[in-house]
Amino acid sequence: MERLNNKVAIITGASSGIGRATAKLFAAEGAQVVVGARRQRELDSLVDEIRSAGGGAVAVAGDVRSEDYHGTLVATAVRTFGKLDIAFNNAGILGELGPSTGVSEAGFQEALSVNLTASFLAAKHQIAEMVKSGGGSVIFTSTFVGYSFAFPGVAAYAASKSGLIGLTQALAAEFGPQNVRVNAVLPGAVDTDMYRDMNDTAAKQAFVTNLHALKRVAVPDEIARSVLYLASDDASFVTGTAALLDGGVSITRT
Repeated sequence: MERLNNKVAIITGASSGIGRATAKLFAAEGAQVVVGARRQRELDSLVDEIRSAGGGAVAVAGDVRSEDYHGTLVATAVRTFGKLDIAFNNAGILGELGPSTGVSEAGFQEALSVNLTASFLAAKHQIAEMVKSGGGSVIFTSTFVGYSFAFPGVAAYAASKSGLIGLTQALAAEFGPQNVRVNAVLPGAVDTDMYRDMNDTAAKQAFVTNLHALKRVAVPDEIARSVLYLASDDASFVTGTAALLDGGVSITRT
């Protein structure tokens, strides 16, 4: 049985990694998907993959920092597929890295703008549409970094992603009466372009791998399956959660 049959979903950050894997999984589970990211070519190839497998998809390229872009994504979902049931706000950046005493104000603000403010603007438009049709599920990609574990040199990333947890809880409390569920996923290390950018040597990757209880990092499909659960009616009584999908990194001290 398709778990998202007759559902319509928006996925941002869909051109690669967790977002791309989730878009393909949602489509395979019966959802019609609107995929967003900056890179048109990668989005077009994703749409081709989904359609070739018998799914429904449309791409809208743009910058998540633009409120108009989020309005366009929602309008596209409604115009093309008739409604909006699910939103996976996954787009994000590492931001400026390095000793915090050297991080620029612009670098810190960029991380907040992409990771936190853009997610608020997305949810603002998504939830307004979901309320019209009786409810829905909004999911943010946060991280364990700055929540249960931290590294030096990632203050902008940690602060911006931790803010998503507060946003999740506030929106869940506000819109629960309208049957809108809001949750955040907190992945551990996942083998994506962002992970490889941050851990660009074999020694760094080995160090991060060993931090996890499972002694490996995730692949994007593993995170996508947990996002699918939160998007589906299987999670009908789950809202306001910060769901650790971290391979045990939060509890490991070996």
